[in-house]
Amino acid sequence: MIAAVLALVLASSGVAVIVVTAKGAVDSVDSDRSFPSGGSREFSLTEGETKAIYVSQSGKGRVDCKIPEMQSGEMTRPDSSFQVTAGSRTWERVLEVKPGSSGVYSLTCTSERPADFAVGDTPQVGATVGAIFGAIVLFFAALASGVAITVVTAIRRSRHRRRLTLAAIPPQWGPAPGSPPGPLP
Repeated sequence: MIAAVLALVLASSGVAVIVVTAKGAVDSVDSDRSFPSGGSREFSLTEGETKAIYVSQSGKGRVDCKIPEMQSGEMTRPDSSFQVTAGSRTWERVLEVKPGSSGVYSLTCTSERPADFAVGDTPQVGATVGAIFGAIVLFFAALASGVAITVVTAIRRSRHRRRLTLAAIPPQWGPAPGSPPGPLP
């Protein structure tokens, strides 16, 4: 019983870690404040904090984004790709913005294809990989602890049964249990 409960708790913890990690990746895109291609939206950006620009479009298309008010800072294309699917939409990270000063900036983006744009957090790949690794460790811990507790319990029960059986067998010498003391007739 304890083995099953412990294994269930550890496995459930592993599932919870994966769910929280996946939810964090999906929530990294602020899709509630998305805007269509050719449109613009104001966003609050903090100096030194990198934000990602995501696009949701059918197929690949050339994307161009501008922040006219941003005098210092940088807007770069990331070295790696990152996609996240929320509902029926897939968001792809296309640019990263690191402003030189904090403020509210107007972001304007266009695409060759019909598209929607959104700003969000940059993906935390290291944290995601670490969380998935942690979840895998929890699953193995659930399996190992369940097996270990079951084996230890089985061995202890077997030894206890053997002790009870040995106590019930009359000794090979001397009087049988329950016989009166004294010489044998």
